[in-house]
Amino acid sequence: MRAAHPDDRRSFLQRLAQASEPYLYSAPALCLILTVMLAPLVLGISYAFRDVQLLNPFSGGFVGLEHFRALGQDQAFFRALKNTLWWTGASVILQFIFGLILALLLDKPFYGRGIAQALVFLPWAVPTFLAGLNWAWMFNPVIGPIPHWLFALGLMSEPRNILSDPQLAMWGPIIANVWWGIPFFAITLLAALQAIPRDLYEAASIDGAGPVKRFTSITLPFLAPTIAITVLLRTVWIANFADLIVVMTNGGPADRTQIVASYIFTQAFKRLDFGYASAVALALLALLLVYSLLIVLLRQSLLKKG
Repeated sequence: MRAAHPDDRRSFLQRLAQASEPYLYSAPALCLILTVMLAPLVLGISYAFRDVQLLNPFSGGFVGLEHFRALGQDQAFFRALKNTLWWTGASVILQFIFGLILALLLDKPFYGRGIAQALVFLPWAVPTFLAGLNWAWMFNPVIGPIPHWLFALGLMSEPRNILSDPQLAMWGPIIANVWWGIPFFAITLLAALQAIPRDLYEAASIDGAGPVKRFTSITLPFLAPTIAITVLLRTVWIANFADLIVVMTNGGPADRTQIVASYIFTQAFKRLDFGYASAVALALLALLLVYSLLIVLLRQSLLKKG
């Protein structure tokens, strides 16, 4: 058997170094991602199966599925889940509708369009804490105008704070969320609109297609991929978005505005029960993963049919 020649060994090492070079360049970023994202995720999942209470120095033991058994009997969680569906659905639908309208308006050339775009995108730059605080003040009849406007329009019998009304309280954070989130849809849909070839509209106009026909046959098909990904992302973000709820209502009155994300906040940072809060967060993660998978499968089936 011929002994390995030093040149053969050197060439093998050179090939190995060349093959591993891209991975070595990306190794720092991968290590950072694993440290910042994966490690907290694994730790949080482990908390769901342990009794972690900050005020109990003897906690931290393994409890198995005990938190999930308690979660299955927790009426407050199911109420928060129902509120989450209402909060997420209304916010996403209204943001999409108004965002699409703004994108269609800003896609048309007119004098001062640059200033209009800057004003439309301004809410996206406002911190959510500040936005929630401002909207809470605006709904306060003592210092805010909105209750007086609603009373003047005959929509209220007297100026009162809807955030303290169990039947209307959820509309306060939803309105604030819609105002804050419209620019996201407007920006993404406007970019997609500007990528549509203009000669398609000209050809459709020559063929006698009206505005509605051009919108349904040209605009919507071109916007469909962007709409799918923006609705998916926004739904996941809003379902996890508790800032406005915590600032404006803190889940009240009588838990009528408590969503799953704010319920996690309550369990973790008010009751200091990180184990149970992690179990609730894991349940929310599973639901959002199922939703995302369904949206992806639906989109792929539509693409195959198209």
